[in-house]
Amino acid sequence: MTKRARPLSAGTRFGLAVFASIILLVFLGPFFWTIAPDFLDIRTRNQAPSLAHPLGTDQLGRDLLSRLMAGGQLSVFVGLSAMALSIALGCIIGVLAGYVRWLDGALMRLTDLFLSLPMLPLLLVIMMLFRDALNAMFGASTGIFILVVAAIGLTSWMPTARVLRGAVLSLRSADFILAAQTTGTRPIKIITRHILPNCASPIIVSATLGIANAIITESALSYLGLGFPPDFASWGRLLNDATPFLREAPSRVIWPGLAISLTVLSVQYIGEGLRDAADKRNH
Repeated sequence: MTKRARPLSAGTRFGLAVFASIILLVFLGPFFWTIAPDFLDIRTRNQAPSLAHPLGTDQLGRDLLSRLMAGGQLSVFVGLSAMALSIALGCIIGVLAGYVRWLDGALMRLTDLFLSLPMLPLLLVIMMLFRDALNAMFGASTGIFILVVAAIGLTSWMPTARVLRGAVLSLRSADFILAAQTTGTRPIKIITRHILPNCASPIIVSATLGIANAIITESALSYLGLGFPPDFASWGRLLNDATPFLREAPSRVIWPGLAISLTVLSVQYIGEGLRDAADKRNH
């Protein structure tokens, strides 16, 4: 008889509700709150929250609610794109290390090398070295997006590779893998049809953690002034712009900080719930 999966835990339902609410706010909110995030009105700069501007305005008179929603769109896109890149690299390296024995040592030493590097200084160097070249090649908006996504993705694949290697090593000697090998099934089909589906649990957890890590890293880069420029309203950029006005308008720091915290927390809760649902040992 087929076993039924456990119902989602309270934490997972909370994470789904919060994350869905944030996604609806940042992507559907601009259809109802139509003030442009880059609209300048110097006469209304540094205003407190009001009916006209529920979250107030910044030092240039831009509406903070519209900028918070625009920043959410940008941060979510960065998180998803960087996660996809890091998961793809981690899966390739982890599967090759676990399945192809003669590559295991070299790939794991490469992983250890990346893990030993100080990530934040490395990210800062990458941003400073390649910013101008990519901006000249793709334009300011596309260039900085590609640079931020590539920098985060290329420096965050290592945990996925380590976890997936262990999962592949435990599956490599399983009976159904050995049976597929004896029937002459090509290795690529064994990996895609048998190994990767049975590694769904660690991949899902790594993906959710990757989104959270990417959002936090992008926020840190933008807060330090090396991520998106001032005319791009990412959550980290909003924090950077609000820091000089922390005493006069502390709410300007609270709202983007709260958005980052809730998004990361909800994604982690979702990852834990999906892991339990995908893990057959918990059924």
